Amino acid sequence: MNTDLLSFFAQWDSMAHIAFLAVLGSFLVSASPTQNSFSLNSNKKFYDVQAHRGGRGNTVESILPSFAWGLVDGSTTLELDNGITLDGEVIVWHDVGIMPEKCRDTNPVVPNDPMFPYVGKLVANLTLAQIQTLDCGSQRQANYPQQLLYPGARIPTLREVFDFVSCADPSHWVLWNIESKIDARLPNRTAGVQDFVQKQHSIFRDSPYYRSITYQSFDWRTLVAMKELDPTITTSALIDEDTLFAPEWLAGLQLDSFPGPSLGEQMAQAAHAIKADILSPIATVLIPSPEDPSESVKFTTQSLIDEAHRLGMQVKPWTVNRLDIADELHLWGADGIITDYPNVVRRWAKQQGLSVAPKYPKQRVFSCLEKHMQKV
Repeated sequence: MNTDLLSFFAQWDSMAHIAFLAVLGSFLVSASPTQNSFSLNSNKKFYDVQAHRGGRGNTVESILPSFAWGLVDGSTTLELDNGITLDGEVIVWHDVGIMPEKCRDTNPVVPNDPMFPYVGKLVANLTLAQIQTLDCGSQRQANYPQQLLYPGARIPTLREVFDFVSCADPSHWVLWNIESKIDARLPNRTAGVQDFVQKQHSIFRDSPYYRSITYQSFDWRTLVAMKELDPTITTSALIDEDTLFAPEWLAGLQLDSFPGPSLGEQMAQAAHAIKADILSPIATVLIPSPEDPSESVKFTTQSLIDEAHRLGMQVKPWTVNRLDIADELHLWGADGIITDYPNVVRRWAKQQGLSVAPKYPKQRVFSCLEKHMQKV
């Protein structure tokens, strides 16, 4: 073989090696869960069917089995709430207190514990150890007669929920919508704004789901504080008939200071003013008409959705358990639906020709559930 030919092959081999390293490097970057590109391989491509509290129509709410069934039912997003305990732990629980309709006492953490019984107490006044003695899986709610019960199930921490779902969802595709359960009217009933934002964000940042989390709240002060801490976090402004005209919930904003002209447009403009990415209004109530209080109008309207879209926000109403309401919201352009029955709404979405998230394999999900239930 002559010298020129040997030189050619040597150069070709070097270029091929460089090309291979470039491809390998690109693959490693795209495969890293800390990169923004990872979110492209997630449920963000699907219509957003959110499992409210894991899907409380099907399973007792806010326990690990709730989220297991949310995965099995093919939810795009797992929706949940956070409280903060006396000792600063972030738990997954909707209520500011422990309700007797949902939980039962078992035994005190220590003999003669002055806080026992724990049922009826505020989350902020109980330690994690006290809270995790409670049985919150044995009582079916009257409004949800089809709930599966899981006797003995405990209230989990947010880290424990992330750990379980990471086991069942090793590719980390599922999305999250996580609420700060804070009472803007009665600050002594819950931890404060900065406690929620700092503690929740720390757990978000350490999670493989960091880029898949939406942060939602009725207390818009927490949304403002979260955006200030981390502008990359997606925020969702919750609003209903109780917070609509209450500036303490809306970070001091008053809806009548926005041009509208309709009430729905004012809601969208207010949410945009706090840099929310999503507006999440209640979809199932009627309110007095601003023009004629003797007449009722729907809270979520076409004009609200249109104005939110014009301002670059999405709209994801709650809690939608009727398909006639889902039909109307879809016709108006809603970007997702939060529901107690994700299995039903997913089936409806598929019938509408919408792309839906895949269902997770039961065997893997429940194998992970069994292992993680033993830890909680």
